[in-house]
Amino acid sequence: MIIFGDSRLTIEDVAVVARQQQSVALSQAPEFRRRIAAGVEFLDRLLAEEGVIYGVTTGYGDSCTVSIPAALVEELPRHLYTFHGCGLGENLSAELGRAVLAARLVSLCQGYSGVREVLLQQLARLLQEDIIPVIPSEGSVGASGDLTPLSYVAAVLCGERQVYDKGRIRPTMEVFQERGITPLTLRPKEGLAIMNGTAVMTGIACMAYQRAAYLTRLATRITAMVSLVTNGNANHFDETLFQVKPHPGQQQIAEWLRHDLHTGETPRNSKRLQDRYSLRCAPHVIGVLADTLPWARQLIENELNSANDNPIIDGEGEHVLHGGHFYGGHIALVMDTLKNTVANIADLLDRQMALMMDTRFNNGLPANLSGAAPERAAINHGLKAVQIGTSAWTAEALKQTMPASVFSRSTECHNQDKVSMGTIAARDCLRVLQLTEQVAAASLIACAQGLDLRLARAELSEQQIGVQLLDTVRQVREVTAFITEDRALEQELRVLIDQIQQQRWSLYVNWH
Repeated sequence: MIIFGDSRLTIEDVAVVARQQQSVALSQAPEFRRRIAAGVEFLDRLLAEEGVIYGVTTGYGDSCTVSIPAALVEELPRHLYTFHGCGLGENLSAELGRAVLAARLVSLCQGYSGVREVLLQQLARLLQEDIIPVIPSEGSVGASGDLTPLSYVAAVLCGERQVYDKGRIRPTMEVFQERGITPLTLRPKEGLAIMNGTAVMTGIACMAYQRAAYLTRLATRITAMVSLVTNGNANHFDETLFQVKPHPGQQQIAEWLRHDLHTGETPRNSKRLQDRYSLRCAPHVIGVLADTLPWARQLIENELNSANDNPIIDGEGEHVLHGGHFYGGHIALVMDTLKNTVANIADLLDRQMALMMDTRFNNGLPANLSGAAPERAAINHGLKAVQIGTSAWTAEALKQTMPASVFSRSTECHNQDKVSMGTIAARDCLRVLQLTEQVAAASLIACAQGLDLRLARAELSEQQIGVQLLDTVRQVREVTAFITEDRALEQELRVLIDQIQQQRWSLYVNWH
């Protein structure tokens, strides 16, 4: 069980909550509950003394100079989430919605947002009962945080708008009535606390990180298979060679390749002293992503475990601190960087695919890896169209790598005059991941086809291929059979893409 409020959470904690692999609960520790109550009590005292608090007794953003009459203070939070109900674009999936709820909950549990424990309990209950706000993906510039998308979380807590319930989109109030959930009426500061933060970009970043990390392992496995399919030179991954350029991630990729290819154990003859770059330099390409991940984790997890709304309410020290912690610059940088390094994986696999398809480079295999009998070869085209699709997906992934974080816009009467664009960067990263996973699925089909052709022609033995790679071929073959006669491969590709995204296969998990 993931406990919110006891300790720092990790990317993996958010991912297992998002995928419904672990349940959640709110901390019952006395220290946590005391810290939450202190912020609320301090705000109540300030209000009783008619203190000026941004977003509580004033308008929002550039309207901070507008004083709110005492009789209207209680209505202000509802107006905040109501006028921000203008999100557009595709809705975030239920999985991403869970990641957003988890990210917002862990931030509010820091105890510096001035929200009641009952609000935290309501957020936790949404996760516990899988009632997930339907959140449009577009409308945030990443400062003041994810205002528009997070307005959908605030509205749902109050029984408004729509939720995912058992795979269906339904009115929130209907679901609350069925489950016996009482809608909240937000108190002063609570609307701002929910909405004025980086939870959407951070939740997406956690899920994007998980997918990118898996792609480092999958791309390495595919590279090992391509090396065998094309009769490549495994000495390119020599341990001594990689000791002289000691990037840890790059060294790890080379180590995995040596393990998969049984370097030094099973003799194989390569016709080339040096393979083309997409094989020879594969550890250097995948290694850039591998070496980016520890740095990315630090920035994502720091953002995840921060109080990132405004103002910060220090109930114990009795301070209201006005700042800009809603600015999502760190997440924007991570997402812009990840989408670049992931797109390079797509490009690498696309080049490897080209080598396998072309009789000039695949060392004696049929064109397009067709498995057709000689008398029917003229009308069969193997993986020709799949390679064209791979090129298209790769080109689109590369096109998406323009950094979003440098496209700041001044908005909201020039109050929000420098913004992070973190949520747009995160959405871009998801698109690049999707396209790269499509390339990986196509590569798996091609690799399985190529290895089966080598086995059928007795040009490789099962011993030379090895247990790990044969197991990957077996898993691919559970979805897609050897291609003898041309057939439409769309549905098989879709199943493989889903398996990649669900991380169904164990890759290098228990080996270091």
